[in-house]
Amino acid sequence: MNVAIYDTTLRDGTQREGISLSLADKIKVTRLLDNLGVTYIEGGWPGSNPKDVGYFEAVQSVELKYARIAAFGSTCRKNSDPVSDPNIMALVDAHTPVVTVVGKTSMLHVTDVLQTTPEENLRMIRESLRYLKSLGKEVIYDAEHFFDGIKLDFEYALDTVGAAIEGGADVVVLCDTNGGSLPWEIARYVYDVQKAFPDVKLGIHTHNDGELAVANSLAAVQAGVVQVQGTINGYGERCGNANLCSIIPDLQLKMGYNCLPDVENLRTLTTLSRTVAEIANLAPDNHHAYVGKSAFAHKGGIHVAAIRRNVDSYQHIDPSLVGNEMRVLVSDLSGQGNLLSKAEEFGMSVSKTEAVAVLDEIKRLENDGFVFEGAEASVAIRLHRATPHYKPIFTLVDFTVLVSERNGHALSQAMVKLDIDGDIVHTAADGNGPVNALDLALRKALIPRYPQLADFQLADYKVRIPDSNNGTAATTRVLIDTQNHRTRWSTVGAGANIIQASWLALVDSVEYGLVIAPHDVSENMPATSGD
Repeated sequence: MNVAIYDTTLRDGTQREGISLSLADKIKVTRLLDNLGVTYIEGGWPGSNPKDVGYFEAVQSVELKYARIAAFGSTCRKNSDPVSDPNIMALVDAHTPVVTVVGKTSMLHVTDVLQTTPEENLRMIRESLRYLKSLGKEVIYDAEHFFDGIKLDFEYALDTVGAAIEGGADVVVLCDTNGGSLPWEIARYVYDVQKAFPDVKLGIHTHNDGELAVANSLAAVQAGVVQVQGTINGYGERCGNANLCSIIPDLQLKMGYNCLPDVENLRTLTTLSRTVAEIANLAPDNHHAYVGKSAFAHKGGIHVAAIRRNVDSYQHIDPSLVGNEMRVLVSDLSGQGNLLSKAEEFGMSVSKTEAVAVLDEIKRLENDGFVFEGAEASVAIRLHRATPHYKPIFTLVDFTVLVSERNGHALSQAMVKLDIDGDIVHTAADGNGPVNALDLALRKALIPRYPQLADFQLADYKVRIPDSNNGTAATTRVLIDTQNHRTRWSTVGAGANIIQASWLALVDSVEYGLVIAPHDVSENMPATSGD
């Protein structure tokens, strides 16, 4: 059975607080959605703002493979003729093959919001749809507040659906606009509508105010609806809309429905989710089902030991089906399997004894304030140091950092003394701050032997205080992101002295970049650092 996916990210999704998409952004998202293979893309409300008008003009020249563009608007106003009504005229002027018209179902909205009669509301629905159908449009009717309305006045809610059918609606979409319904309520009322109108095609539009938008959408599909409306990442007003990044794989992989033209398109879902987040200037939610970075991340030692024997033991699907990947994390909750898996990821040969030694070190360090989940280069370099033939590229003799103020300007200078293959190298450097000065002095000492260090860039520097109750004596955690022309890696240091913590992270960063990064088989070292 087929279920049509109707995406309203560009309209309903942009009603989320903090999201504002430019016209160029909306065209980018349109192309991404079409590449996924959704059936409908709702581009906006052409009567509401100039940007949406511009979108419907611009999208005419976008070549789409799968999707049909829909313009959204309301029924005509009370006591007005659809032919001359501004809302209806804006829908017509959008020149889209599909129009989606929203009308009132709930008696509360008819009397208190529209301030009209029940009969006039039915006329507005019927005549608006009939006029748009006469122009050759595919007409989708959104029955706003349907589930609230049918609880208030069962017969009138069905009368509004009947008016939409009389007007020629191709699909009637039942909307849980306030997001307060429960899955069994959704299913029951879908059955009621089907009983009253056995030939109508139904859709579902849910909101997430009860954290049930996805569950309610799936319940509606199981009850017989053939269209599901939602947004990428569940973006939307208040608590959001139904999340298509969960609904699509649930339907396709778990429930046996066809909702994409090719199941292989599902492999673009993770990239789509994260790209839309970036376009919306929002951080991707690492804990989203299916597409989140943590969706297939394994941290507990027992879990990792199990997936090393059978990958399906702690995963509900193969992550590659949605374009995601399995990850193994290392922390004080890890077992030796976590370390062995990380060694394999980095292309390193490590014995169980060596892995256990590194695990013991990591557990001790995490007790002291380190966190290795977002600093996998620090894990890799510890595994490297545990191998029997390890030889450090340098040994610290000592370092000194001076911070002073002169004529109102803060000055920082670092002096570093290293043992490099038996040669004592002593360098100094000025910096914008003490850590920058220390970094520059370390590089100055090593670049004559390791010129590739000149390509390393300090991409990010974060400081966390995990035990703030200790005031200025608190442990400081430093996380550093470093990159060169081919990859990026993250390291961690911690201690009561922020300079010492920074030095530990810098040493890991330099050693990883010189020894392991050139041979990193994954070339995908996680770029983010954090708890």
